[in-house]
Amino acid sequence: MVSIDNLTSEIIQHLRMYEQEVREEVEVSKEEVSKELVSQLKQHPSPKLTGDYRKGWRAKRVGNKFIIHNKTDYRLTHLLENGHVMAGGGRAEAIPHIRPAELEAISEFLRRIERAIEGQ
Repeated sequence: MVSIDNLTSEIIQHLRMYEQEVREEVEVSKEEVSKELVSQLKQHPSPKLTGDYRKGWRAKRVGNKFIIHNKTDYRLTHLLENGHVMAGGGRAEAIPHIRPAELEAISEFLRRIERAIEGQ
């Protein structure tokens, strides 16, 4: 039983423990969701002339966040995602593969954060 005199310090101690648990879960979730996103981008039916574009997806930790990028063919990401004009005329159709995967990763991350905050 906690005395009235120690109630404030006891509440603060429990809040700090809760904060630490949530922070740890956020860090784990960031890493896991980033890896899942990279895996999803590699599995997506993206252009596969040589397979280098598909194999180039990476998750890189920069400070407190993860950056998802294509290490090998970064110049192609916006062209494939949005479509482009071809040199011989005409237009190459867009192959949306980054945005859908991004939206799915965002919703998964938010779901995990909500679960961590609720303490489940």
